[in-house]
Amino acid sequence: MTMIMNPVLRGFNPDPSICRVGDDYYIATSTFEWFPGVQIHHSRDLVHWRLLTHALTRPSQLDMKGNADSCGVWAPCLSYDNGTFYLLFTDVKSRIGAYKDTHNYLVTAQNIEGPWSEPVYLNSSGFDPSLFHDDDGRKWLVNMLWDFRKGHNRFAGIVLQEYAAEEQRLVGPVRHIFRGTELRFTEGPHLYKRNGYYYLLTAEGGTEYNHAVTMARSKSIEGPYEVDPQNPILTSAGRPELALQKAGHGCLVETPAGEWYMAHLCARPVKDHLCVLGRETALQRCEWTADGWLRLASGGPVPEETVQAPGLPESPFEPEPETDDFDSPKLNVHWSTLRVPADPSWLSLSERPGYLRLKGRESLISTHRQSLIARRQQAFRFEAETCLEYEPENYLQMAGLILYYDTKDYVYLRVTHHEELGVCLGILQSRNGVYDELLERDIPWTGRCRFRLKVEVNRELAQFYYGEEDAAWTPVGEPVDITHLSDDFPEYIRFTGNFVGLCAQDLGGLAKPADFDYFTYREIR
Repeated sequence: MTMIMNPVLRGFNPDPSICRVGDDYYIATSTFEWFPGVQIHHSRDLVHWRLLTHALTRPSQLDMKGNADSCGVWAPCLSYDNGTFYLLFTDVKSRIGAYKDTHNYLVTAQNIEGPWSEPVYLNSSGFDPSLFHDDDGRKWLVNMLWDFRKGHNRFAGIVLQEYAAEEQRLVGPVRHIFRGTELRFTEGPHLYKRNGYYYLLTAEGGTEYNHAVTMARSKSIEGPYEVDPQNPILTSAGRPELALQKAGHGCLVETPAGEWYMAHLCARPVKDHLCVLGRETALQRCEWTADGWLRLASGGPVPEETVQAPGLPESPFEPEPETDDFDSPKLNVHWSTLRVPADPSWLSLSERPGYLRLKGRESLISTHRQSLIARRQQAFRFEAETCLEYEPENYLQMAGLILYYDTKDYVYLRVTHHEELGVCLGILQSRNGVYDELLERDIPWTGRCRFRLKVEVNRELAQFYYGEEDAAWTPVGEPVDITHLSDDFPEYIRFTGNFVGLCAQDLGGLAKPADFDYFTYREIR
């Protein structure tokens, strides 16, 4: 029996929206402040998955310059109807405090790999928009409603409005169809229709350790909705022994043979409650009861690590190469940048063929003009390596290898220039926004300005190394605790996950270039 091994999308891949078109399955996930927006993974058997493409690749589709940490693209919804893919997403501009500025958009494409259209603005009343295609041809938008007023439930429930596809706008009244259950924090709505019922699937409990999936149904799309008497239908709340925590935010798909699966968000702590990998995506097999409610096939609401796969031919993909030699004219699909796309003003793969050139720009706390590319950490244990050619002239110029969560939390093995030491390297850290230098004294560099840099991560610890050409690796300092590169650190919730990547800064504004010969990301089993 073939089994699905969870999570199927490891590392930062939250808020899954799953869609089947013929024999192909796609999952879209949130990308927050990372560009390009909305990762789309592909499978033909629900067991093997690959990162296929991104939907939002142009600044005209997604302008996140200045967006705060953990803002940007929230909870996309991917669907397909009559030859067209529909993708809804929220671009969150602010999220801390009473208000949330949440702008909802729709893009379409005839091919999953694009090109995707320019965005159609929908509304800003809340986040997590979802589009339902009814069997009478009408289309309906649902999203959660945000209520900022004192004394009110800020997660005010789910609202419904019709979408006129030909006119590309919302029409008719806004109807408040569901106010949620006692779990509260009602969000992530998806509508389905089966045997005369409209089923409303929602995420509740908050996207932390009380997260859950709940369901309600109605004979009318406008309600009233009857709550499933066995809610929640999926949760890991109160079960700290489970490998998959934070289970919630579900989305359903049916195979051609009538098998049902739920894609859902989950997380795996590295230590205590801290999730350096961020929120991931898992799949659970589901069944319908005789009285028309959805249940996990395993019985009970608990997510499982191993799940029976559907009766489909196995379709594995070729393994991804571990090393990027930067020989391609465009970046590998796994690379992301912060808030804005890579462009020749600061990133080039052609100015020095075979190298990635980054021109130093603003500091690591900038939400506007960072010269940084990174990829997701997707395993508890991995190593990443690069070779940097760089000749900094002063302490304002830096480049190197970085573990990066957001502008407040990172650990950075960087090369710079010191008035007394000359060219040197050391480790910078920001922990909850507090800057630190982890070595008592930077390490002087007397040879050719070509630096081999490496990091080895083992769960909550990272050890950095440097080396010259073919020389042995030399540790830089002691192992660093990286649990602050986590969703759950510090007190307020964050939504992404740890990245490893390459960056350059020139705080004097001279755009000093740094050339990277290659980058290797290798997972350790």
